[in-house]
Amino acid sequence: MKILRFVAEIAVISTALGLCGSPALAQNAPALKTAPDFTLTDSKGKSVKLSDFKGKIVVLEWTNPDCPFVQRHYKAGTMVILAKRYEPKGVAWLAINTTYYMDRAKDAQWAQKNQLPYPILGDHAGTVARLYSAKSSPHMFIIDAAGNLVYQGGIDNDPAGDKKEGRVNYVAQALDELLAGKPVSVPETKSYGCSMKFAPESK
Repeated sequence: MKILRFVAEIAVISTALGLCGSPALAQNAPALKTAPDFTLTDSKGKSVKLSDFKGKIVVLEWTNPDCPFVQRHYKAGTMVILAKRYEPKGVAWLAINTTYYMDRAKDAQWAQKNQLPYPILGDHAGTVARLYSAKSSPHMFIIDAAGNLVYQGGIDNDPAGDKKEGRVNYVAQALDELLAGKPVSVPETKSYGCSMKFAPESK
């Protein structure tokens, strides 16, 4: 009896410390974080809330028309092509411009120039960028239908735009997995691009 009791106590301690069985797997699994809600105004003057898209997968794309990395992706059509591909599947795409010296008129010019099929939201005070800890443009975030932040990082693994082989679009990969009912296999990568342009006095 003493031996059995000792073995049982060891099992309880091991489970509590995550040394065996499923508790250890649960401990190593990334915790899902609820995406913070926000309200911003788009380039047409319309108020847009993240909660307006409840029940949908949402892609957040930090953008800056002056950034060479952003310009390269828009010249290639990266964002617009993806947004159009996944829109029929119920995925919402929102661009956010935090660049402090821009305004709604410049956002509207950028939207018109690139014929954006999605809104561009003005975050020129930097509030939402700080809420999400957005570091660069482009910096991508994906929110699942349950409102959880399931991906954050770069649009792909090709910062220089010269990769001939092995290019992976992390956003497309994550969206395909979500739509197939699978967990996102790569939930976080290092973003690349231009630094966030916050107002000098708010740094």
